[in-house]
Amino acid sequence: MNDATIQLIRAYYAAFNAGDMAAFLDLVTEDVVHDLNQCGREIGRDAFRAFMDRMNASYREQLEDLVVLANADGSRAAAEFTVLGEYLKTDAGLPPATGQKYRLPAGAFFEVRNGKIARITNYYNLADWIAQVGG
Repeated sequence: MNDATIQLIRAYYAAFNAGDMAAFLDLVTEDVVHDLNQCGREIGRDAFRAFMDRMNASYREQLEDLVVLANADGSRAAAEFTVLGEYLKTDAGLPPATGQKYRLPAGAFFEVRNGKIARITNYYNLADWIAQVGG
């Protein structure tokens, strides 16, 4: 296990939970690769910022039960957590938002380069989320 990488991933999620998008985005590389759950791939901090702006407009989320693992050299990490959320504003192609609350197990995989997150791949069960929000 690599303590520096584990602390990096913990700081990333702490910034997320605090709603500190400046600190959150500062932990990723300029050319960060973001693999969206059951979707496409976006590249670059600006694309990731735009994604987070869209997410923060439609969802209020907190992450709990965080477990972080890293390989010995710190180049890869994985996280498992529970998402506690509220669906605030209808997201394109998804059921209408009416403030529904949800609880969803999720995970992510990371690539780390020079002390920053270079790739984020998120996973959760979209069908479970849709069922929880009444879709």
